[in-house]
Parts: sequence; C-alpha cells; structure tokens
Amino acid sequence: MTAPRPAAGGGRLLGVAPERLGRWLDGVADRHGAFTDVRVEDGDVVVTCADTTWLRVTGPPGWTPGPALLTSLTVAAKAPRRTAVLLVRRGRWAVGVFDGAALVVSKVDTRQVRGRTAAGGWSQQRFARRRANQTDAVVGAAADTAARVLLPHAGRLQALTPGGDRGLVAEVLEDPRLRRLAELPRLPPLEVGEPTKAVLLQTPAQFRAVRVHIVEPGERPAD
Repeated sequence: MTAPRPAAGGGRLLGVAPERLGRWLDGVADRHGAFTDVRVEDGDVVVTCADTTWLRVTGPPGWTPGPALLTSLTVAAKAPRRTAVLLVRRGRWAVGVFDGAALVVSKVDTRQVRGRTAAGGWSQQRFARRRANQTDAVVGAAADTAARVLLPHAGRLQALTPGGDRGLVAEVLEDPRLRRLAELPRLPPLEVGEPTKAVLLQTPAQFRAVRVHIVEPGERPAD
C-alpha cells in the first residue's frame, strides 16, 4: 500500500496493491459497517458504508463493470497489463515496458546538463542559451530512446505511465514519432527521483496500485 496523503475536499488518497484489494475492502467493511451503497460513477466504484464512510475506487484502464461491481473490479485490477513507463529528469531518462509487474524491456541513459553559474551579464546569457540547448538535446535523446524501445510494443500497450519532470515528459511526448504513445490512456504521473534502473524497477508498485479516496466521518471538512 502506498502512503496515504491528504485529499482535496477531505479524507485521504492511497494506493492499494491489486492483490490486496479484496482483503482491504473486507477490512473497510469490518471497521465501518456493511456497504449500504455501491455504484459506478465515471468509471470508478463509489461505496458508502453503514457509518457514512465514503470511498471512491478508481477502475483500471479499459475496465468494463460487471454485475457484481466490487468482484468485477478486484478481478480486473489483478489482470496483467502491458504498461509503458517514461521517466525523464534533466540529464537522465529511463523507459520500460512492463507486463504486470514484470519488466519486459528497458533502457536507461544520461546526458550532461551543466548546473547554474554565478557569473552575470553576457556570460550568464550565453550560459543560459547553452543550457537550454543541452536540455533540448536531452529531450531529443529521450524521445529517440522511447521511439526505439517502446514503439515496437505500441500495438500491445494498454497504458502509459509518465514520471519525473512533467514539463520534460510533455516535451518528449510532443515528438511526432511518439504519437501512438501519447494517445494511450495516461496513468497518474509518478513521483520519482533520478530515473535509474533501480527506480524504474520500483515503478510497478506505484502504477499498478489501485487509487482509493476514502473519507471517514471525522475527516469531513466543516461546513
């Protein structure tokens, strides 16, 4: 389970591992009483408990609700999906294709981008232009890597997970070669450090987690 964080409008946001979702929902019912209302709303499952605890469980990409909503959701959440991951930060990037939590193919690369300088005036302006050019080179190189590694799998991909510097990721996905990737269902951006191989291997714990917004009676904002 990912660490809970405060949610806008009250309550908490957290991520539950797909394999634990059924047991986690049983625990919610044990603590807060029977589910008095279960319905689909914008592709998510919204549940109300006997003590008025409320939760919204985000459905996985492409999920089609079945008659038994929570059973249908938990089964779909555990199904392996082909997911592309694109992590970019200034000077380093990592891409990979995952089948469920298993890494199928990946590439991690780096390119030097100089840090800030204390010089001013003309030297500062020249340095800023050089640094911008270096950043452009990073974006182009990251797009090259994504095209080479991810595009051969595009026909089987079901979602794209971005991470790192959101602006740089957006610039990479503007590359015309990556249109098929950019058009995939987009999972929430990952908060990651430097895109190393170790960081890439840890991403399934985040992008596979089922997003839950839970609001208990004592967590509702005052009117």
